[in-house]
Amino acid sequence: MSDSPVAAEPPNTLTDSRELLLGYLDYYRSAVLRKLDGMPEDDLRASRLPSGWTPLALLKHLAFVERRWLRWGFAAEQMDDVWDDQGPGEGPWRVRPDESAERIKRLFMDECDRSRAIVAQADLEDRARSGGGFNPPDEHPALIWILFHLLQEYARHAGHLDVVRELVDGVAGE
Repeated sequence: MSDSPVAAEPPNTLTDSRELLLGYLDYYRSAVLRKLDGMPEDDLRASRLPSGWTPLALLKHLAFVERRWLRWGFAAEQMDDVWDDQGPGEGPWRVRPDESAERIKRLFMDECDRSRAIVAQADLEDRARSGGGFNPPDEHPALIWILFHLLQEYARHAGHLDVVRELVDGVAGE
């Protein structure tokens, strides 16, 4: 999973709320990919934790988090496939044997690109469109709330990957 895009932490001089929020979101997207770089496919598919999730399944989960929250939820795109990271009887996160690490990485990067395009066309105060994936359907969270939700999810999962990576090969997080 090499050649991952690298986003630096936003500078401490940045004061624009939108740039700061989007900068940190890209920083954590990049951090997740960085933490997976150099791991052999066997380790990407192996769980080190009692819950059973794997690093590759976490990356797929984050791709579908992007899809659910921004494409399906905020932009109200009608989609059939918003839960492919979860399978009945297979635990909360799954990767099929025919899904390579590169395929999952490409899915993740494509979903992040689509999310960026949606956000670029909206104001932070804009509300989710009707017909989106929020439950109850009359909920219309603001884009800024959705982005902060995504940011906390990325920060939490990047920390999970720090622990797993250290257990796999001793590489400590950055």
